[in-house]
Order: sequence, then C-alpha cells, then structure tokens
Amino acid sequence: MRLTDCYNFHDFRRMAKRRLPGPIFDYIDGGADDEVTYRRNTAAFEACDLVPDVLRGVADVDMSVTVMGQKLAMPVYCSPTALQRLFHHQGERAVAAAAAKHGTMFGVSSLGTISLEEARQISNGPQVYQFYFHKDRGLNREMMARAKSAGVQAMMLTVDSITGGNRERDKRTGFAIPFKLNLAGMTQFAIKPSWAIDWLTHERFRLPQLENHVKMDGGALSISRYFTEMLDPSMSWDDVAEMVREWGGPFCLKGIMSVEDAKRAAEIGCSGIVLSNHGGRQLDGSRSAFDQLAEIVDAVGDRIDVMMDGGVQRGTHVLKALSLGAKAVGLGRYYLFPLAAAGQPGVERALETMRTEIERGMKLMGCTSVSQLSRRNLRFRS
Repeated sequence: MRLTDCYNFHDFRRMAKRRLPGPIFDYIDGGADDEVTYRRNTAAFEACDLVPDVLRGVADVDMSVTVMGQKLAMPVYCSPTALQRLFHHQGERAVAAAAAKHGTMFGVSSLGTISLEEARQISNGPQVYQFYFHKDRGLNREMMARAKSAGVQAMMLTVDSITGGNRERDKRTGFAIPFKLNLAGMTQFAIKPSWAIDWLTHERFRLPQLENHVKMDGGALSISRYFTEMLDPSMSWDDVAEMVREWGGPFCLKGIMSVEDAKRAAEIGCSGIVLSNHGGRQLDGSRSAFDQLAEIVDAVGDRIDVMMDGGVQRGTHVLKALSLGAKAVGLGRYYLFPLAAAGQPGVERALETMRTEIERGMKLMGCTSVSQLSRRNLRFRS
C-alpha cells in the first residue's frame, strides 16, 4: 500500500496498521474500557444531516478562522499528542512542518519527543503548548516560563487526565514506556522489522520537556507512573485561575465537557476551551464533544473561543461542528495514522485531503466563508 493510495482516514489507518507493531498501533487506535465513547465520537456526526443551499456564487471560498488571537488558514488544527517519535522517527518535526505548510496550528505536548524550542524553529506559525498540572508547582511555573521564552503564543492545560484511563488493549500487549512487553507484544514487534530498524537507527527517544523528571531507561519514572505519581488530583479552579493570571496571554482548557465548567473557564479569564473526552481514552461512557457543543456554545460562545475534538474523520464532520458554533476543530488520530504510515509526507497528504474536503463541502453547502455556516444548515435525526 502506497501513500498515493490513501484518500481518507480509513486508508491512512490501514497503512499505519501494516507498518506499526501491534502494540504501538493499538496504543494510537485504542480507547478506555469497552471503547464505547471512542466509537460514539464519530457516530455522533452521523446523527446530524447537512442541509445545503445552492446558487450562492461560491467560486472563491475563505476557510480561515481566528482562534485565541491566532489566524488559521483552515478551521482545523493538529491537537497536541504524546510520544510522536514512537510512531515515526520524525515525530513532531513532521507535524510542525506540515502544519506550517498548511498555515494551521499545532501543539507540542508535555510528553512530546522534541523540544518546544526546536518545534518553534521549524514553524513560526500558530502553536500551543499542552501541559499537565503537576504536584510540583515549581515545575508548572517552569513549564510556562519555558513556553513563553520559546515564543509559544497559547497555553493549553489538559484537565481530564489527572489519572490515566483504563486502556485494556495496552494491558493485553504489555505496552508501556519504557517497553515492558509480554510475549504476544514482542512477537508483534518481531514481525514488523521496518519499524524496529527505524527505531534503532535514529536518535535516542527523549521527552525533552520532562527529561529531568521522567527517564526512558526504566530508572526514575515510567509514563504510567508519571500520570499516577506526578500529576495532582487535587487540582482546583483556584489553581488554574492562578496559572491563567501568571501566563498573562491566551490560555485554553482542554477536556471541558459540561456547561458549568465552560462558564467557570470563562469567569477565570480563559481565552478558549476544547470540548474533548480525550479521544475516548479516559472516561468511557462519556458524552461526545459534538453532542455537547451546542449547549456550551449557547452558554459561553460570546465570551470564549469554543473548540472541540474527538472522532473527526471527514471535512463534513468539521462543517457540522462549525455550524454548531465551534471556532475550530482539533485533529488527533486523523494525523497520527498518516504520521505513522509515512512521516511528514503522510501528515501533509492528510491535511491537504482535509483542506480539499472542507473547501468542497463549503461550496456544496453554498458558503464562501466559515461565518456563513449556521444551525440553519443542520437537522438532527431523532
């Protein structure tokens, strides 16, 4: 299977599955518990129909949006995700370059595998830094100071991961960082030698944002223990309000799902929120972000930029979210599978495919700008 044979999310997923050892593919592909929320995230879009207008003169289409003061050339961005060089040796370098080429935002995670500073050198376009709230308040301040020094415009605090979700696919293979695979997991690595060659012939795997705290040699702290031992389950709204004041710029909370929490985010001075259930990887049985979108936009959309992610596989999914009032839509697995399959060319092809689908969809909807999309264009199935 070649990259030129990939025309949609499912093609990229199949190509990644052929290249990756099973435990790594399942790490990207899997969700928590019974994966109900994971499946629901995409199914939610299928319960909503588009109602197009015609004869509107759509020769020229403007897909740009402004989010947290940053202009994006298209209304999707690459959500920050962890461990990207585990999937392909280029990792965040590929994503940063592809996002810059398409004029959109991307993010580096606290668990990113290149440094904030290097990512900034690759792309001077819109960028966020996604981080977690640690028990060590000094470490939290250090992370914000480092992001500011690197020239990052917006901070994105993930608030739905004070403990790790129950990801049973990883338990079945023994997947962990550092690797502690069981026999079934090791067998999967053995039958995918191209990944192993890439892993062994490129630079050592690192977590530059946390390398003084999380070691990859099995010594100090593993990734799973990072979530259970370093993150602070006592995090409160007062803690976040203090961070918002200290940052003094665009500050976003990722993982908001209730109207009450959205209102609190606006009250403490956040610039944006991302409706998200972490791709179905945390609380299984959680509602989809798309299903929560309308009521949260109605509650705070005039005060704060409302974004969403989860289950987005098509340009029409993006159009539905924008019609409900989302300012932009985050992509996760949508770019991770092509990254795993082919590195930077894969991410570029995926983003170009999405850009083409959104542009085509807007023309077929009779819209020349994102602002013309509205709930008038939607009908929900009962």
